[in-house]
Amino acid sequence: MSTPPPPPSAPLTPQSAAKRRLRGCLLPLAVFLLLTSLAVNLVFVLGYTGAISDPLSEAPDTVDERFYLGDSSARDKVAVVRVGGVISESGIAHPVRQLRAAAADRHVKAVVLRIDSPGGTVSVRDNTGRRFPGTAPKPVSVSMGALAASGGYYIATAGNPIAAEKVTITGSIGVFVALPNVADWAHEHGVRLELVKAGGIKASGSFFHKLSPEERQTWQDTVDNAYDEFLSVIAKGRPGLTPDALRSQVVIDKTVPKRDEKGNPEMGKGAPVTVRYTRVRADGGTFTAAQARQFGLIDEIEDLPAAVRGAAARAGLSNFKAVIYEKSPSLVEKLIGLNIKNHNTLLGPPDLSTALIPRLWYLAPTADAGLLVPN
Repeated sequence: MSTPPPPPSAPLTPQSAAKRRLRGCLLPLAVFLLLTSLAVNLVFVLGYTGAISDPLSEAPDTVDERFYLGDSSARDKVAVVRVGGVISESGIAHPVRQLRAAAADRHVKAVVLRIDSPGGTVSVRDNTGRRFPGTAPKPVSVSMGALAASGGYYIATAGNPIAAEKVTITGSIGVFVALPNVADWAHEHGVRLELVKAGGIKASGSFFHKLSPEERQTWQDTVDNAYDEFLSVIAKGRPGLTPDALRSQVVIDKTVPKRDEKGNPEMGKGAPVTVRYTRVRADGGTFTAAQARQFGLIDEIEDLPAAVRGAAARAGLSNFKAVIYEKSPSLVEKLIGLNIKNHNTLLGPPDLSTALIPRLWYLAPTADAGLLVPN
């Protein structure tokens, strides 16, 4: 028995023909979009990890120059190099780029180091030129922002003169090392760290045991050495001061009211209770701008524009333009139109391990919360 032939297909209408053509175009379009997305993501990942460099940049560490004040058509320049935030090994990259740019530009006749930092772990200081090859030695002066304390003041001593603004907090000349310790908590909760070691005081500073007197002294020796170096650096940059004067000379000696935790004067027998208040320059405490000038830690009280004009005058520039440096965007930033400030937190949780490694800190009081923030 023969199979009946299939019924003839209905003729295509203009509408059904258009739908078929549309479906035929959508498949290549979907493939094209998928491949484009894969390519963009590949470029992003390679650029993020550093596997490829930015072909639009002249060098890996280039910066963009921006006019700040003065005559925008002038050839001679005063470069404003900015150092901000907690100074760390990774966070120092941009100040180094700025210094390189200022050193290499023959039109830059003077540099103003603008500091707004509580300090940190490393320093940026001038040297013999091996690290920042340039045209010739250039005068460096300093302008302090709202905060230039501890390590912020440390690097300020590389310049001359040093100026602060009226509300600047500075000083905090001291060193500390922070050693987290959970020994009591671990003991209460049955947590132990089985330690196998060679060397009597090896593993001093461990989270899980308290410091012995010998272990504490090793850290104290390290801190004392860094403190002495800090004072030597200041003495070299501030010839009127000596390490002994910084350490021992009393600059404030007066009687002040004793205050409670809310700042209210405590009363006793109908009168405020008073205590003696003494300070030396290098006691680790901060000073106001007026105090810092009085005690020889800075030279002037003026804002950044005044400091820039003063630097130009000392360099003999009657006509100049002041410039600041911005970080050049990476290829990835140009593609996505965003400024990536911290790669560590972009694709995953922040890495706190570096903050927990014992190290010396030239850091202002109350800035220790920054130790837990990756830089």
